[in-house]
Formats: sequence, structure tokens, C-alpha cells
Amino acid sequence: MADDTGAHRAVATDAIDAASDRRGPLRPDRMQTARTRASGPGLARLFQFGDGVALGAASLVAGLVMPLPMTMWLGAPLLALVLLVATGAYVMRKRERSRRRFGRLLLAAVAASGGAGTLCGLLDPTFPALACATWAATAGTLLMVSHMIWGQVLANLRQQGLLTPNLIIVGGTPAAERLIRRAMRTRDVNILGIFDDRHDRVGPAILGVPVLGKTTDLIDHRILPFADRIVITVTAKANARIAQLIERLAPIPNSISLLLEDADDESASQAVGRIADFDLMQVSGGGQRASYLAAKRALDLILGLAGLIALAPLMATIAVAIRLDSPGPVFFRQRRHGYMNEEIVVWKFRSMKVEASDFTAARQVSADDDRVTRVGRFIRKTSLDELPQIFNIISGEMSVVGPRPHAIGMQSGGADASKLVETYAHRHRIKPGLTGWAAVNGSRGPINTAEDVRRRVALDLEYVERQSFWLDIAIILRTAPCLLGDSEGVR
Repeated sequence: MADDTGAHRAVATDAIDAASDRRGPLRPDRMQTARTRASGPGLARLFQFGDGVALGAASLVAGLVMPLPMTMWLGAPLLALVLLVATGAYVMRKRERSRRRFGRLLLAAVAASGGAGTLCGLLDPTFPALACATWAATAGTLLMVSHMIWGQVLANLRQQGLLTPNLIIVGGTPAAERLIRRAMRTRDVNILGIFDDRHDRVGPAILGVPVLGKTTDLIDHRILPFADRIVITVTAKANARIAQLIERLAPIPNSISLLLEDADDESASQAVGRIADFDLMQVSGGGQRASYLAAKRALDLILGLAGLIALAPLMATIAVAIRLDSPGPVFFRQRRHGYMNEEIVVWKFRSMKVEASDFTAARQVSADDDRVTRVGRFIRKTSLDELPQIFNIISGEMSVVGPRPHAIGMQSGGADASKLVETYAHRHRIKPGLTGWAAVNGSRGPINTAEDVRRRVALDLEYVERQSFWLDIAIILRTAPCLLGDSEGVR
């Protein structure tokens, strides 16, 4: 039986450390996967929402002094938020000095509160000056308090390793050395390791950061789920080498960026400085919109919790039927690939005899498979065996909509399915799902041939490229009819 997710993640982290006796000076004490780490854009949106609440409170306080016109209730907070964005109030870089940040914040708060209050006074000459001053003073004070609190929150997240970007460097070049030196000085990025094909010439480490292998070793390395970005450091003139590295690293799901080594020391230093904010030439792995991710997560929690409550009696009935039908546990847990190749433990109702359990999916299920129990045939046919994955959705390891998670080492036609398509791992650029674009387009259940694998991956990647909130809703609405109309499918 598979261990729980937290224990398995700890084992994976220990395995990474065991691969190198040196952690290096820029690897965090506590490794966090890309999925469990905080999103900068998402925090900024939450930060802005907090400011909106503060500005609304300012209008409420001013309204106690004197009745406010509609321009003040709506226009002033909206204009203040626009001015906050324009003055860079939500740009909070770690390397920025506290005094400069406080000064920029003070300027933003004064501009937002004073500018909004003044404009409303100009739009409505009858607007009382006392109420305008009260609103501006209250808004400025609340904004200062809000931003100071959020500054402390960001500092705590960075200290816990939940916000500082994790990078992997490909290429032991002078540009890589400059990046490492700057990271040691500012601590605004974590560098987990280096991969270089010239391992013998580069040595076991560069400025203490361990060289973990060649570029080919990176493709299946256990450190990938912990990295936010792969940074290729090469000379700008090495066009052939750049193309070769990009092609070689094509199978990995992580975002890849270029840090070109400029001939000019000043421009090279500026490029290294920008890397902490990911202002790089990105060549693969486009970022996801923070608003979409927030809406998707909210949908997952709402449907997950509602589904757990509504389906609890059905799930309890299935559990009893499984225990009465055959000896063994109710649940089957299997390690599968999740976001950014992270290994997660996926829950299902057990549909096979215990002695025939196939944790690596070495043999796909076939029609009249003698390993499947009587209850198992029914719950597999109706996909009811997947219901316990609601727990994976609530915990954040899975989503309601996304590519179906495949077992690690799954075989198809006698070959490892992940090796049949070069871009197979790109389907892991988003969380796996309970249902997905492939499932509602006829690709569900076992994939027995290389062609089946290619079609499944093609549909998954189509979803990765097209993903949107409304597409997710459409897939959810299409899922039930697809299941009911798939009576002939082998599950």
C-alpha cells in the first residue's frame, strides 16, 4: 500500500539530498514543490483585494461624518486602486531596501488617497471639504497599515521558502557564476543545482552549487518538481548550442528561459539582476493567469466539498459493497504523476482482487479481466471508482478538470508510455484532473497502443493551450453524458 503524500514528499526530498553530499549554499533548508509554493501574481491579486476593502472602509468612515455622493463611494476607491498600480505599490522585490520601499509606499498611499479625494471634489463642487479630507486621511492610514502587514506576510513566506523562486541552471558559464554570486549576496533566488555536459571540465561544483549531472540527466531528475524555472546560460553567439539545448530539454514540463552572456559587463550585470523577477527571454512553458488559477481553485473547492457532502451516502454504500464482495481494503492508492512531474498518491475505490493489484499499471485492464471483482466491474464501468479522488482535489493535488493522472511507469504496448511521445510530460504543466478534455473527446480508460498514447497526449496538450474557466465549465457539463454514452468502453 502506498504511503501518504506528505511522507512520500519527504522521502523524495531525502532522495534528492542523498544524490549529492552537498546541498550547496543556495538550496533552501526545506524543499517545497512548485505546487505547494505561493504564487506571486496570486498574492498580488489578494493584496489588491485587501486594499479595496480598506478603501471601502475609508468611504464608510467618511460617510459617518457626512453623507457621501455616489462619486465618492465608487469613484474614489476605484481611482485609488488605479493610482496604486501606477505608482508600483504592488512591486515588492526582496532585494529592495526597506527604507526605499517605505518611501515608495508612502508616495503611493498619498497619491491614491489624495488624488482620489481631490478628483471627487472637482467632479462635485458641492462635495464637503471635511468629508474629502476625512476620506483621504482614513484611506492613507488604512493603506499604510495594510501594506505594512502584507510586507511582513511576504517576508515570512520567503523565510519559509514558499515565495523565493527555485532555479536550475543549465551550463557552467561565466554568466552562471555571476548569477550565483548575486544570489549569494541578495538571496532573492534559490539555485538548486547545475547541469552541464562538460561535467569533467566544470568540476563537482561551481562556487559551492553542486553540479548534478549532464543535461540528459535533468529530464527525469527527481529535483524537477521543486524547480520553478530552468535557466540556460550560454553565450549569445552560440546559436547552434542554444537550439541543441532547447531541443534536448523539450520533454520536461518546467518553464525554460535563456540568460544570454553579454560581452558588455554592465549589460550582463543588469540581466543577472532581472532574473529574480523572471524578466527573461522565455522559450517554453508559458505562465498561467493568476485570476484563472484563483477561479479554478475556488471551483475545485466548491465542487469538491459539495460533492463530498452529497455523495457521502453513495461512497459509504460502495465501501460496504467492496468489503462484502472480496477481502481486502476499501481503497486503492497509487503513485502517479502530478503537477510538474511531482509524485502524488491518488485515491480510488479498490476494483481488483488484492493479490492482483497493479501499482505501476504494467498491464492495462482488458474486457472480462479476471483480476477485476464483481463490484469492481460495476464501479469501473460507471467511473464510480474514481470518486475518492475528491480528497485529492480538496487537498490541491488534483483539479476537477485537467489531464488524467497516469501511473508512474505505466506500460502501453509493452513500452513505457512516457517514452512514446517526446512532449508527454508537457501535460504535467497543470494539475491532473478528475475529468478532462481527452475524456470528453473519447480518450478515457486504458491506452493500449502507441497511437492511443499519442492521441491522449495531443488532446491533453490541446487543453493545456486552450485552458480557460469557461472551457472547464463546458467539460464538466459534458462529462456525465459522455460517461452514460460510453457503455462499450473498457474500464
